[in-house]
Amino acid sequence: MNNLFHRTLFLITLATLFKVDSTAQQIETSSVALSGIEFKITGSAFPDTLSVVTINIENEDITETHVFALYNGLFDTTIVIPESGKYLIFFDSNESINTIVNVIPDFLSIIPPLLAIAFALLFRQVILSLLLGIYSGAIFIYDYNPLIGFFRLIDKYIINALTDVSHIQIIVFTLLFGGVVGIISKGGGTRGIANSLVKFARTRRSGMISTWVSGLIIFFDDYANTLVVGNLMRPITDKLKISREKLSFIVDATAAPVASIFIVSSWIGYEVGLIQDGLTMIGSTANAYSIFLETIRYRFYPIAMLLFVFFISFSKRDFGPMLKAERRALETGEISSVSSVFATDFTDSKEYLGEDVKAKWYNGIIPIMVIIFGTIAGLIYTGINSLEEQGITSYGIKEVIGNSDSYLALLWGSFAACIVAIIMLTSQRILTLRKAIDAWFSGIRSMLLAVIILTLAWGIGAVTNEIKTADYIISLISESINPRFLPVIVFLVCGLTSFATGTSWGTMAIMFPIVIPLSAAVTGIYEYSIEDSSLILVGVISSVLAGCVWGDHCSPISDTTILSSMASGCDHIDHVRTQLPYAIVVGVVCMTFGDILSAFAVSPYISIFIIIALLVGIVYLFGKRANKSLEKSTSIISSS
Repeated sequence: MNNLFHRTLFLITLATLFKVDSTAQQIETSSVALSGIEFKITGSAFPDTLSVVTINIENEDITETHVFALYNGLFDTTIVIPESGKYLIFFDSNESINTIVNVIPDFLSIIPPLLAIAFALLFRQVILSLLLGIYSGAIFIYDYNPLIGFFRLIDKYIINALTDVSHIQIIVFTLLFGGVVGIISKGGGTRGIANSLVKFARTRRSGMISTWVSGLIIFFDDYANTLVVGNLMRPITDKLKISREKLSFIVDATAAPVASIFIVSSWIGYEVGLIQDGLTMIGSTANAYSIFLETIRYRFYPIAMLLFVFFISFSKRDFGPMLKAERRALETGEISSVSSVFATDFTDSKEYLGEDVKAKWYNGIIPIMVIIFGTIAGLIYTGINSLEEQGITSYGIKEVIGNSDSYLALLWGSFAACIVAIIMLTSQRILTLRKAIDAWFSGIRSMLLAVIILTLAWGIGAVTNEIKTADYIISLISESINPRFLPVIVFLVCGLTSFATGTSWGTMAIMFPIVIPLSAAVTGIYEYSIEDSSLILVGVISSVLAGCVWGDHCSPISDTTILSSMASGCDHIDHVRTQLPYAIVVGVVCMTFGDILSAFAVSPYISIFIIIALLVGIVYLFGKRANKSLEKSTSIISSS
């Protein structure tokens, strides 16, 4: 007790003597470090008369002394503490200049994301899985105290996720976009778009291609796409003796793949938000929306799947279980298998389709065009303003987009679209003002789950960043993995995780905080150039986005897969069984000739060309016509 009193008195006296200097001098490091893995420590504002500084690290069992060289009163280095525990790090000649670091066992850093994945696999509950991941990380960070960890889960990780301005902008955009979709769906805009294409479906080929085009045009939301296209095209494809399995495949293959890569959709706020957080973790100031746009040409699976559907539809060739389904429909007239079990078809509702008599295509197209062109105008406006503020007078479109405020642009575009949609539908007396507002709120409510998942994704991202999950993974694989193979590995891992969990968004939330720092660290270890490092980073980001769509597309428990079979009136197992071979073939081709080749600096356009050529070859080599003679007699003559 006496020793403690004297030590405390000494520290107070020392702090008083060095009061002026100590308020300026400081030692900084992260609050949490991993045992046996180096972490960063910096010091600043030391006197110019000092050339070196001695730093002590101690706890009850260990005392270490390190001498660091000073440059202009600063030091910036890394240290390793081999054992876990709480350590006091202090300046040798002034103990009042100190910081505390909590060193935890290195393997604990991987527990939060693993728990989130395992819980999602077992119980199919994304929200609870993410909450558990955040909670476990908070326990490790706060002295293994479950009560304090619970408090920090709420008051730190969730609240901090909601107090960031860019996060709020993304959330508001996401909600506003949902509101736009709600209004135009209730007002018959989406039905009108699909109706305008139905009249072109006269033969089996044109019926399948019309379904494909409908899926491309209703790009703004995967749920609206699935429900509208499936329900509206089903009577037409039935008359053309196109199997329900084929219809559900086309519907499913043009839902998430389209929404995930289009420049404006209900996915974009979520995707850009996760990219932005990952870039922040590695200290990058790059524009997340610009990175998003850059990744589109590297997302080989969504692009290839959309083209594959066209090849299959145009050639009328199939293989595997789908060929058997098409032959059954064409030869026997049984559009579904005899053993089919249908889920209750609750999807044919006016909530998504609107009333047919009031369905007009322009009520769907114009508000979406307002978002697109409004966003483009906002990007140009904010980009030019930013460049002029920097004194830059000579620039191109790339510089404008790179310096733009994408969040503001998306906000302006979506808000303007809400107003335009309400004015259009109320002025035509399709909806009363009250019904239009109700539809707007309904659309907003449909996005609440996405907002909750996004908020929790930011939370688990903060946790994995704080407990240095990426650093631990890097320590395990950094010397055993070629960075060129990182994109294909990420694609495969994300695909398998998304397949097993049934959620692409949940998988993105878990993977982004890990793989972006991993990419930056591994390319740094191999001393890649800035250009090569950027190439791998873009490849990794695109692999997360594409891999999650691939796994989601294959998964029997995915919401879009289930909705596709429901809206198409197809037995769910039949849908999965016939779609899976196609998804696997396209996925393997994209991994081999897309992710791997592009990581070795092959142009993504060359990769896409090779992928297209291979898929066309596969369709014509292995695919067969269901029954060529019967196809000619299957058509719709009248407009009925």
